[in-house]
Amino acid sequence: MRTPRLEIDLDKIYFNTQTLVKRLAARGISVMGVTKAVLGAPEIASVLLKAGVSSLGDSRVENIKTLSRAKLDAQKILIRTPMLSQVDEVVANADISFNTEIEVINALSAASLRVDKTHGIVLVIELGDLREGIMPNDLGSILTKIRRCKNITIQGIATNLACLSGVAPDATNMAELSQLANSVEATLGSRLRIVSGGNSANLQWALGGANIGRINNLRLGESLLLGRETLHRKAITGLHIDAFTLIAEVIESKTKPSQPWGVIAQTAFGEKPPSTSAGHQSQALIAIGRQDVDHSGLYPPPGIEILGASSDHLLVDSGDSSLAVGDKVKFNVNYSALVRAMTSPFVHKVMKQKSTPIDKPSLSIK
Repeated sequence: MRTPRLEIDLDKIYFNTQTLVKRLAARGISVMGVTKAVLGAPEIASVLLKAGVSSLGDSRVENIKTLSRAKLDAQKILIRTPMLSQVDEVVANADISFNTEIEVINALSAASLRVDKTHGIVLVIELGDLREGIMPNDLGSILTKIRRCKNITIQGIATNLACLSGVAPDATNMAELSQLANSVEATLGSRLRIVSGGNSANLQWALGGANIGRINNLRLGESLLLGRETLHRKAITGLHIDAFTLIAEVIESKTKPSQPWGVIAQTAFGEKPPSTSAGHQSQALIAIGRQDVDHSGLYPPPGIEILGASSDHLLVDSGDSSLAVGDKVKFNVNYSALVRAMTSPFVHKVMKQKSTPIDKPSLSIK
């Protein structure tokens, strides 16, 4: 098989998803399966749906369009506020979009009117992480303006935590979101369908026995794909953390001095070279680089240490592993490494299900 490649175990993703869907359902919480890390791959989205997610969410219109072309039987939700330049595409391809700006909602209304279609929106509320959201005190005034927008329906409210500033979901901010849901419903005179408390960072709160209040939905990506919660990146007991494996090929293997010589300046990425001890080491050069993956998010096999990376090369100390030219090295990946590897056109993606590889993209899993 070609290298570098990302081998994707669909059975493990299914298991992770089904497990969390069942555990959260017992708490009255549905799961939106987030596909942004995998570029809206229909093969993976299909597995999430079969495992029980209630909808599919993505932050990129392009990925939503990929899901639309796949004709998956699922509600598709854009979980980033739309760009004004993309409102027509959003209305055409997404059933619901997350929103924070009345100017954008007005544009969505106009786009919906042009095609005689109703578009749902979820209002994102700022509760401390400072990435995106309407300030709670401004919620009343923006609701008044939204009610004048034709072909727009308010489907729910949401918040996002632990992404930019690392603010953890807890009893206080989740209770505030519940209170805001009650307030919005009192203003609208109707019940909200979605009260989305956040992402994989909410799992410790949601499954820890806390009062969930009005929260009835979580948007999960990393926990389904990589089996980890995102506050401390700890593995979730019973889930697979190795559904994705990056395999890359050795193109040079030599014993070299561990320290460079000559006048030392910046590296290709403007960094200071790392300090190393004197002596020699077994070095292997692997044909993958920063253009393809975040090398700091790679977990090499025992006995191999990552020394650094340039655009197209990954340098490792192979120790006693005796790597030879042509050898393949398997790495586990974290979320950052996964996102970049999925995005790189130079990394071949191989879907595996029941030990049968799927080399060519397909629209669904049979």
